[in-house]
Amino acid sequence: MSHPPQPHRVRDLLASYFWSGDAIRSRSVSDVVLSGTVDVPAPPARLMADWERETSLRLGLEPGDVEAMPLARARARWPDYRHCVKAVSDWTRTLGLPEVLASCDVALMACRGAKYHHDGAHYGGAAFCNLFLSEDRGLDLHFPATGHRIPLARGTAVIFDTGQPHAVIKRRSGGFHVADFAPDQDCTQVFLTWELPIENADVARALRIDFDIDPSTSLQLDEEQVWVNGARASVCPDSGRWCRDR
Repeated sequence: MSHPPQPHRVRDLLASYFWSGDAIRSRSVSDVVLSGTVDVPAPPARLMADWERETSLRLGLEPGDVEAMPLARARARWPDYRHCVKAVSDWTRTLGLPEVLASCDVALMACRGAKYHHDGAHYGGAAFCNLFLSEDRGLDLHFPATGHRIPLARGTAVIFDTGQPHAVIKRRSGGFHVADFAPDQDCTQVFLTWELPIENADVARALRIDFDIDPSTSLQLDEEQVWVNGARASVCPDSGRWCRDR
């Protein structure tokens, strides 16, 4: 018995408009997600206790929140910080990205899960390179449009396009749910993140970025944004689906 053919899913056409010098430039949004595991030692207990106080008392992280943490103070208590940076640098070199981290801004971040979002409205000129430092909390980094789902544990390294929707969700969950992050559960992930310049030739090649795909629209814009199928769009925080802005 034959079955009727499955309907072909038409992929959304994504475009990122980002600042390049004093002008807005257009580019494609990559569906490439590069991931791996690097060998990094566990942060010292004193530093992890400091992070716990920071996230619970000063930041008051709620489910879905992603916030910056003080990196300079952490480095003073973190003898293996340079080892972590070298491990990621060595990994990126295997991907054809030699020395790219050396000139990039780095930040220390914490999240208690993360709602679905994209970062193309503020970081359209960059790709993110993240190194996760916490132990496995049963969480995944999920890219709903591409199908990538990456278990998060200490040493997980990921590079992805800032315009691609993503979230940090429970491993067996199909979306972001506040109830998955109960107050009595340790769901916090701490990670280092670098901003890789998307116009760097090696970064663009690794993520297969095409530039100047819509120059006429670029001339009309005065802020960074992501468009889907010809219109500005946002991301549903629970499902990760694209929604056309009104």
